[in-house]
Amino acid sequence: MGPRVIVVVKRTAYRLFVEQEQDDRIARLLKKNDPTVRSMRRSHDEHEATIEEVDGVLRRLGADALWIRRAHAPYDPDDAALVVTVGGDGTLLAASHQVGRTPILGVNSAPSHSVGFFCGVKKGHAAGAIERALEGKMRAVELTRMTVLLNGKPLSTRVLNDALFCHRSPAATARYIVTLGRVVEEQKSSGFWVGPAAGSTAAQRSAGGKILPLTSPDLQLVVREPYTPEGEKLKVTRALIASKKELFVRSKIRQGRLFIDGPHEFTEIQMGDRLIFRRSPESLVVLGLGLGTRRRWARH
Repeated sequence: MGPRVIVVVKRTAYRLFVEQEQDDRIARLLKKNDPTVRSMRRSHDEHEATIEEVDGVLRRLGADALWIRRAHAPYDPDDAALVVTVGGDGTLLAASHQVGRTPILGVNSAPSHSVGFFCGVKKGHAAGAIERALEGKMRAVELTRMTVLLNGKPLSTRVLNDALFCHRSPAATARYIVTLGRVVEEQKSSGFWVGPAAGSTAAQRSAGGKILPLTSPDLQLVVREPYTPEGEKLKVTRALIASKKELFVRSKIRQGRLFIDGPHEFTEIQMGDRLIFRRSPESLVVLGLGLGTRRRWARH
């Protein structure tokens, strides 16, 4: 029996909406070659070809492969030598929530249509990359993750990209009390982003944050559209949270939500709820990002 490899595969929009849900409207738009869906089938075909490429190399290597066909599905990687994601950044983000010390390799399955910042390899190059990964010959980077606690209980210790606190309605104002170090401040805004360096090139950057070095141990807070009363100045709208520091937030709204690494995972936040954000003790080992050291990873 060869090495155990877990493969987490994205469900394409074409598979979900056309093949599984049989959405008539999308089918009609595809038939008319409407520009809103024009790339959907091409992206799907490119993705399917990448799946065949990954399957072929795993068969050739005699790997004991477990295929996970939904990115957010649970799985246990503890006895695996490698986790491979086939999709884009969203697929790797979703899969990473199950991963402790097992190295993860992202394969951008449709590079003509999707972003693959976290993906160490693109379609057409997966076979060689997987073989090198199993031999311990790919560069590995340890990415900082974030822990989030709600009322003293952990919600997640594996936030890789960011968490977003906001009102349930995107048109409503988020109200909260933020504490960072000695600064305690009441704020009104569209919400705030907070997350580790891996997420600083995404929503944090779009909201005015800084791009952090990928291996930075710090977290970053970025407040979205803060309301500043006339004659006053807020102190904590853009801030770095050092690796041994914590950000405390107290909700002043009844219908808040906290989203973790995208729109799929969220928790309802009530009036008076207490949130804590800190660096996680669990980093994520990602292969092929172009930094780090070329070494074999031993999991403890």
